[in-house]
Amino acid sequence: MIHVDLHLHTKFSGDAQLTPKQIVNELHAHPLIKGVAITDHNTLQGYFQVQKLADPYEDLIVIPGIEVATPDGEIILLGVKEMPSYPLTIDGVVDFAKEKAALIVLPHPYREMGGLGDLAEKIQAHAIEVINPSSTPEENKMAEELAERRNLPGVAGSDAHVLSQMWAAYTEVEAESSVDRILKAIESGRVKPVASTKI
Repeated sequence: MIHVDLHLHTKFSGDAQLTPKQIVNELHAHPLIKGVAITDHNTLQGYFQVQKLADPYEDLIVIPGIEVATPDGEIILLGVKEMPSYPLTIDGVVDFAKEKAALIVLPHPYREMGGLGDLAEKIQAHAIEVINPSSTPEENKMAEELAERRNLPGVAGSDAHVLSQMWAAYTEVEAESSVDRILKAIESGRVKPVASTKI
């Protein structure tokens, strides 16, 4: 079992303040959470820096990811180390994910800003983010119901942009500490989303 924050931003997102060094220090110091997906907006720069700083720590897992902004809402891709080509349309992002064998996670699907809304019913996805601390309880409940309707795993991430938001939500994953095994476990539904009050 590994505990992973599947949605976190660095300063390279443009709207976040977290530095790669802060993230690695906090991850190393945390008693439970030892994995993180770096999901910056339309860039992988933060991931590469966090991964480099985390390399000396054998117990830390850094999952490459992107939160891709399309005109219709945001989509998280996990397990990719390059950006899809522009223009960033939903169909284009889904095709890119298939080509790269990436996992598609639909984050905060019913949030007014960045959510996919009703489009989330149709997009080919591997998981739904059902706990996002920046979403309202109603929005998270709707996301949970969406995951149940679509028979997709529900996951959680802090969506942290500043230090005080880190680890507010995370996902328990029944897997050993490797990126590939974690992604496979998410895809097969061996996950449990968790809302946390600072552990």
